Amino acid sequence: MKKTITRRSVLKGSAALAATTAFAQPLRAAPPAPEAITPALIEAAKKEGKCSFYTAMDLEFAERLGKTFEQKFPGIAVRVERSGAERVFTRIAQEYQSNIAAVDVANTADQAHVIIWKKEGWLLPFLPQEVVENYDKTYYDPEGFEVVTRVLVSPFGINTNLVKMEDAPKSFADLLDPKWAGKMVKAHPAYSGTIMNATFQIARDLGWGYLEKLAKQRVLQVQSATDTPKKIALGERAIMIDGAGYLVIRNKEAGQPVDVIYPAEGTPVATSPSVVFKRAPNPNAAKLFQSWMHGREGQQLLVDFARQYSAHKQTVEKPGVRKLADIKLMKEDPEGVEKGADEIKRRYGQIFRV
Repeated sequence: MKKTITRRSVLKGSAALAATTAFAQPLRAAPPAPEAITPALIEAAKKEGKCSFYTAMDLEFAERLGKTFEQKFPGIAVRVERSGAERVFTRIAQEYQSNIAAVDVANTADQAHVIIWKKEGWLLPFLPQEVVENYDKTYYDPEGFEVVTRVLVSPFGINTNLVKMEDAPKSFADLLDPKWAGKMVKAHPAYSGTIMNATFQIARDLGWGYLEKLAKQRVLQVQSATDTPKKIALGERAIMIDGAGYLVIRNKEAGQPVDVIYPAEGTPVATSPSVVFKRAPNPNAAKLFQSWMHGREGQQLLVDFARQYSAHKQTVEKPGVRKLADIKLMKEDPEGVEKGADEIKRRYGQIFRV
């Protein structure tokens, strides 16, 4: 793996810039009033004609989301810029350091990024009316700076041609069995926000000593949470330690020999928020896309096509997927990740020699 830029260093220049330029954002006195999708907003968005969407979603779904929006609102093009959450975060920081405002809406798999963006004063307070009406308050910022677009779980995955379900590991402790040496794949926290959160939760709950033992199992290292499902689907590894559980489910539904396992100690979880940037070059298109994406239509697409969990109360789960309430989850801690991300990357790199 290439050496990554730290969060501290990438934001150092941004903080100085924010103090002297239009990127600075004064403190607000009150949260914004909820805003509905109106004909006036649609017309204003059409005049802008485009929306740039930086996202950590898998590319296939991000493009499906964009194309569906374009069909709903002809004349507005969605430009999808997909990368791992850490890369999305770094790119936006570097653009803002260079006084470039290119991003309209961003989706990340790491809540800690939003903490930093808020501190930097880069976000626009905007609350879609449908979010206020259909989301529990735990899934959106009352000040309007973020809405949780999807809830991501990071379970184990297996190739059922290489390991039978009854013989598969059922816990993190089981992964230390010598019989799994050289047969596992794990993603890297320096690239993926989902994996940053998963690694943080594993290290917190099981200890860094556990990861040191796991490293002795000759675990294949890949970048993204979307890469580990590919490795088991191709049969290159038998077991996925962490990654996009929804992709394993999608692959299984497509007939591939894969399945998910929710570890006994708890499954890592990450809520994935989306934000509108204060200096969005297409502010009306940004508001329209943010509203539609978190409305019933956009969120049902998330459930039906992406096979991810939605916070929208009117979405309907498809049969055959375990309900989020029925999964024992580890606890998300965005503040802990925000404070410890650079140390997590450093220590993980040392342990796994990447």
